[in-house]
Amino acid sequence: MNPELVNLFGLSIRWYSVLILIGAALGIFLLKKEAERFGMNWDFIFNLSFWTIIIGIIGARIYFVVFHWSEYASDLLSIFQIWNGGLAIHGGLIAGAITAYVYCKKNKANTLKIIDMALPSVILAQAIGRWGNFFNSEAHGMATSLSKLQSMHIPGFIIRGMKIDGVYYHPTFLYESILCILGFILLLVIRRNKYTKVGTVTGTYLMWYSAGRFFIEHLRTDSLMLGGFRVAQIISIILFLVGLFLIIRNKRQGKFENLYNSDKDNNIRF
Repeated sequence: MNPELVNLFGLSIRWYSVLILIGAALGIFLLKKEAERFGMNWDFIFNLSFWTIIIGIIGARIYFVVFHWSEYASDLLSIFQIWNGGLAIHGGLIAGAITAYVYCKKNKANTLKIIDMALPSVILAQAIGRWGNFFNSEAHGMATSLSKLQSMHIPGFIIRGMKIDGVYYHPTFLYESILCILGFILLLVIRRNKYTKVGTVTGTYLMWYSAGRFFIEHLRTDSLMLGGFRVAQIISIILFLVGLFLIIRNKRQGKFENLYNSDKDNNIRF
């Protein structure tokens, strides 16, 4: 695939960067609409989104570079060339979560409820951003055959894009994008339930995405490794357990206790 969307007077605009921007913009729009239901201030949402996205991207890049240091040690400037790919979602999630926590604490907001509000936007942005891997011909799975891909009813243009140097590969970007789209729908349904508790959306996201990513990672050929183990699978297990803890904790609360769709005692108005 051609990673370049357009070249304007020598300036290369790449699909990878454009798709990340589209995902971020759509995510902010959806978060804004949800925040309006609770009478939240737009300045708070904009500043939170801005810093979380910026620091999240930096965290995703640092995470990736740390585990691929040998590739960057001799050319430090290439560390800043994120348009060529090389963002690790787990690094972005960790950095983004820390940023959101600090910002919410500073503004005396209910951190977990704000994260509940944001995660449908996050997982939708993930679904969109994964297509950047397609155009960069990266983050694909192990080698496979044309007949196998055709038997899976994968669109022809994706199959053609997965033929790299004469070899067909599993489109793991597609598998994860579908996982995220389904997760987006699931989170929206859960969030609209009047008995959903604060933290349930976060717990569901952590369990859903982590379980799917754990199995998809088995197919990846570019996994970040640590002592013979795939880092993404280790992190997925940890995040899945955190999500399970949140769900179990909420199950132990009263039916009308700590409800997401109530602004009472949630301290999120500004």
